[in-house]
Amino acid sequence: MSRPGIEIPPALDGFEGISRSWEPVLGTYCARILPGEFYVTPHDEVLSTVLGSCISACIRVPRLFLGGMNHFMLPAGDNGGTATGSEARYGTFAMECLVNELLKRGALRSELEAKIVGGGKMYDSEAGIGQGNIHFVLRYLSTEGISVIGQDVGGASPRRVQYFPRSGRLRVKKLPSVRMESIDRSERAHLEANVERRRSGGVELF
Repeated sequence: MSRPGIEIPPALDGFEGISRSWEPVLGTYCARILPGEFYVTPHDEVLSTVLGSCISACIRVPRLFLGGMNHFMLPAGDNGGTATGSEARYGTFAMECLVNELLKRGALRSELEAKIVGGGKMYDSEAGIGQGNIHFVLRYLSTEGISVIGQDVGGASPRRVQYFPRSGRLRVKKLPSVRMESIDRSERAHLEANVERRRSGGVELF
């Protein structure tokens, strides 16, 4: 939904399918990133998602006022790589897509700066998933030589995340633990919908 008199910023090629609407509290447009999605923008808009055991990497290029966010569920497929048809759930795919999109648009790898969030402990029976995601993304960023300048990871609470790529500001709100199950179901449902579409064509707490 747009606000009369304030035109929604044009999405970059390839990101037209990301849901965006006016956020009156923040006074800007908001792109909502679902599991398996990523988004890059040069505009003054906010990127938002809700995380349980999933991870979002928020990476920007200060020189270009360009940045983006992804949302992934698991580090890698059973074979250590991505999985055909469901690759969107994996960190290996999500990180490569986000980083490569920034490089394609003029960024130098050495100037990328990242903030990471998520990796919560959803249930005792799945205690290792969040930690596995955290270890993966930190290892990936270190291997790629990308500086991590902020993080809010682990713990036992889901999170609502808002990232402002032009400034690098990251806001994180811890949500009640009673919402864990509904967030987990939502993450998985959005992921399955995302897969079907593919088959068919410095942290601030608030």
